[in-house]
Amino acid sequence: MMDWTDRHCRVFHRLMSGRARLYTEMLTTGAIIHGDRRRLLGFDPSEHPVALQLGGSVPDDLATAARIGEEFGYDEINLNVGCPSDRVKDGRFGACLMAEPALVAEGVAATKRAVKIPVTVKCRIGIDDQDPEVALDVLARGVVAAGADALIVHARKAWLNGLSPKENRDIPPLDYDRVYRLKAVLPDVPIVINGGIGSIAETKRHLDHVDGVMLGRAAYQEPWRLLDVDPELFGEAAPHATMKDVFEAMLPYIEDQLARGAKLHSMTRHFVGAFHGVPGARAFRRHLAENGVRPGAGVKVLRDAIALVEDRAAEPVAA
Repeated sequence: MMDWTDRHCRVFHRLMSGRARLYTEMLTTGAIIHGDRRRLLGFDPSEHPVALQLGGSVPDDLATAARIGEEFGYDEINLNVGCPSDRVKDGRFGACLMAEPALVAEGVAATKRAVKIPVTVKCRIGIDDQDPEVALDVLARGVVAAGADALIVHARKAWLNGLSPKENRDIPPLDYDRVYRLKAVLPDVPIVINGGIGSIAETKRHLDHVDGVMLGRAAYQEPWRLLDVDPELFGEAAPHATMKDVFEAMLPYIEDQLARGAKLHSMTRHFVGAFHGVPGARAFRRHLAENGVRPGAGVKVLRDAIALVEDRAAEPVAA
């Protein structure tokens, strides 16, 4: 979710679920060590629990970046061994590290020595011509032995040769059973499944086999689904009953960020799918697109856009 799950997005999502764990976009160790840390790592206290996702392959750099993240207050360090983008491959991090499980384990061990918070790994079931039965098992056992506290597994291969990053999100077939088998052979290790999961109903079915479910595109493209997380999975009321209530609660944050120099569009770009299936949703999106990018755009633009949406819930969507 590089360039998507920034701090504005995460504050928005937290207003829909108090229990879900939020993850940052992947940040490289080099950017954290040498870049503007406050801009890259700063986050709103409301985001807790929130995990910092790192991209890197040099154990000492991972340890240093993780230590910085812990000092900033993150609740978890997550090492990304699943992203298939070209810039990730060229930098020797992300999914290409599935071919170097010993190096990943070294990175986990170094990170564990550096921080007291949990250290987790997000990976694929394999890459290119690897046999997922072997590749995932070798990586999982290596990082667990090195101290990883949990594994998040995107249940499809990444084809680094022949498919674009976008195609890698859809074309390689999903193999949820492979992740279930990993859980069966590592019963004491928390295993979280990811990939192509689009509803809370699907989430519940996966939880019969694994310990957790990560939603990526579904949570971003149709954020209204998050309103069901706390009631359906934790037996608790959602922080806010409706999407309009969520936006009302979001307004003070938006006003504060505008006063600090942020642009309205940097926040409203995350709201595109908020009213999917509700009459007025298209007008809402159009109003934000046309007016949110104008110089000096403020909260009135968002209020006017919300007023175009009818006061009722989205139509039920089949699981």
